[in-house]
Amino acid sequence: MNTCGFIDAAVEESLDAIGEALAENGKVVVTGCLGAKEGVVAKVHPSVLAITGPHDTQGVMAAVHEHLPKPHDPYVDLVPPQGVKLTPRHYAYLKISEGCNHRCTFCIIPSMRGDLVSRPIAEVMQEAENLVKAGVQEILVISQDTSAYGVDVKYRTGFVRGKPVKTRMLDLCRALGELGVWVRLHYVYPYPHVDEVIPLMAEGRVLPYLDVPFQHASPRILRLMKRPASSERVLERIRAWREVCPDITLRSTFIAGFPGETESEFAELLSFLQEAQLDRVGCFAYSPVEGAAANELPDPLPEPVKEERRRRFMELQARISAAKLQAKVGRTLRVLVDEPGVARSEGDAPDIDGVVRFKGGKPGEFADVLIERADAHDLYGRRL
Repeated sequence: MNTCGFIDAAVEESLDAIGEALAENGKVVVTGCLGAKEGVVAKVHPSVLAITGPHDTQGVMAAVHEHLPKPHDPYVDLVPPQGVKLTPRHYAYLKISEGCNHRCTFCIIPSMRGDLVSRPIAEVMQEAENLVKAGVQEILVISQDTSAYGVDVKYRTGFVRGKPVKTRMLDLCRALGELGVWVRLHYVYPYPHVDEVIPLMAEGRVLPYLDVPFQHASPRILRLMKRPASSERVLERIRAWREVCPDITLRSTFIAGFPGETESEFAELLSFLQEAQLDRVGCFAYSPVEGAAANELPDPLPEPVKEERRRRFMELQARISAAKLQAKVGRTLRVLVDEPGVARSEGDAPDIDGVVRFKGGKPGEFADVLIERADAHDLYGRRL
């Protein structure tokens, strides 16, 4: 059971899932970030077989083999660990780095995962090529801070298919864009060099989709969060991105009710949301995380206030998202089928965004769908 230990809701969900797994068969090995929090899992579920931390593949396999001796299988034994993936055959996540150099006051990821460590560009591209050869049609690039890729190694030059390629986001996107599959970028901080990737989206090299965790718009709250950028510059850059790539889909996440947030500062956030007209947005009511610096900030907000602001935020975004989807009615979209009748367009990441519904289709195939109607989350149409 892989777990998350970031926010309280994720901890509770992980503990509940462990309990469900124990009830199912009684034999559970726990790994991931929650496993790194000493005593948390054992206190609630003392009967788990073993508890390991994140990225401890050897620890997990040792525990599995201790309790379930591994029979020799000449086929499975030839498959390397990195050759096994848990997503459907037609899409896969490509993790390019681990850890984060930021010290956002609401986050404890650096204390669990450490500072940024970028994977070698040749290793990343080899994995991507192997995935494509195995039938993957969409690669989702992820990390804690995708746009910082290569900072820790000073953008060291590696070699991909015999050609020199720098370990940095732009060069990685160019290389991935040559594989002939969808390439989707997640968790991109709005650094200035991100602007260089937008033309690749306009050219169709990578998907016109950017997942940027803005978190807030008030300058004072952003400083308290220790977040980069300001709302004014962000709005300017969003406008510039749309000028270069009009079809770009922008996804983001925000926190409502951060300690000390005033009603006027929350109003700034709503104003930013109205101005930015983002396509896909998630919002969390601020939740204290054990070990986070934000816990020490003055003037924490009552839970009802935080939840009420989150609700108002999402009501506004629901209207924006609905209008965005309604504008696609009458258009023909290229979609990737996840299961018969359910597909995703270039603007839809799996599990977190909406879907395109139509009759027919086989998993992993592309189709052209004429959009006939829309609701608050999904599109509906017919295959051409």
